[in-house]
Amino acid sequence: MTDPAAVPRSAVPVRALTHLGRIPVHTFLARHWQRRPLVIRQALPGFELPFTPAQLFELSTRDEVESRLIERVGSRWRLRHGPFRPTRIPSRKRSGWTLLVQGVDLQLEAAADLLARFRFLPDARLDDLMVSYASDGGGVGPHIDSYDVFLLQALGQRRWRIERRPDPTCVPDLPLQQLARFRPQHEWVLEPGDMLYLPPGVAHEGVAVGECVTCSIGFRTPSWGELAAIWSELQSAQSHARSGVSRDAGLTASAHPARLPARMIEQAHRQLLLRQPARQDVALALLRQLSEPKARVTFEPPVRPMTPARFADAVRLRGLHADRRTRMLYSDQTLGINGELVPLPDPAERRLIRSLADRRALPAPFDAQPGGALSAAMLTRLYQWYRAGWVRPISSAPSADDS
Repeated sequence: MTDPAAVPRSAVPVRALTHLGRIPVHTFLARHWQRRPLVIRQALPGFELPFTPAQLFELSTRDEVESRLIERVGSRWRLRHGPFRPTRIPSRKRSGWTLLVQGVDLQLEAAADLLARFRFLPDARLDDLMVSYASDGGGVGPHIDSYDVFLLQALGQRRWRIERRPDPTCVPDLPLQQLARFRPQHEWVLEPGDMLYLPPGVAHEGVAVGECVTCSIGFRTPSWGELAAIWSELQSAQSHARSGVSRDAGLTASAHPARLPARMIEQAHRQLLLRQPARQDVALALLRQLSEPKARVTFEPPVRPMTPARFADAVRLRGLHADRRTRMLYSDQTLGINGELVPLPDPAERRLIRSLADRRALPAPFDAQPGGALSAAMLTRLYQWYRAGWVRPISSAPSADDS
């Protein structure tokens, strides 16, 4: 049967925040984003943790979930990687330990809804929701992150200390990348609903004051090396059939056969210069890279899938929604979905698929959506995504057909 959490409670997408506390999002982005840290008191007024510590502990026992357990005993630190047997998770009464669970938004719909509230920033930047549970005194030590992060206090209290321009030298022979010299300049205690924003490169240390849970909304940046490799792969695939060969007209006898010919270097240099990526090449490489799910992400295909005809009827009558694990980005006339590039030459279908990517759902009646008619080829592609577990027809409750 389908995981009930995979079926949305509503076809209406979660609204992105327009304010962080009393600060309009546009003001925050203009004044603070990638500029300076900011504590936002009651960034989410009345916020309550939408899942329990017990649910986090259960997630850490799963093979497909990345989790870490960090314990401090005096001056000694120990790091273990999950999955964990339930009996290996320390007692909540014991002090000085932290459980970190990555990608909670991929496992719990309530966590996915929380992450969706931060879609005032592009999906291409939004990474995942990491949740940390800490007993009294728990933490991971002072460290530096290379990405933007919102640290939302969800349960209990946590004391944060930061240093704006730290010395990046780390303590040797530790399992964690902890700073050797941390000189905090500011300190705050955060309550539920409070949030600390940190741009890249700011050293920080969080220590639980009693039992606490903190939600970390992280943001990704492209890996330029990986991006270059993807572009090279795309370029190779596109040019393989028409690629030329090096020619050696005017070749003369050589007294130094092991020397690389200057003419060959010049020809290769000229050909490589001709293959500089155009803007569209870069867009395609970014679409593939940033829509690729993380290594541990797995999808759940339907156990008893609908026939193509029944699927087409269900989509037209009830609409469609993306699985919460599915990553969708678009640019110009191309969609990137879970690392796959899909051309969208038809304007009507392009509007529909872009709407699905932006809203994560196309509610019924499907034909009432702008450009609501889908070609047989697009329905076939959507059916393939359905069979892979990437999308599902909207349903008010799980059924044998949607399982």
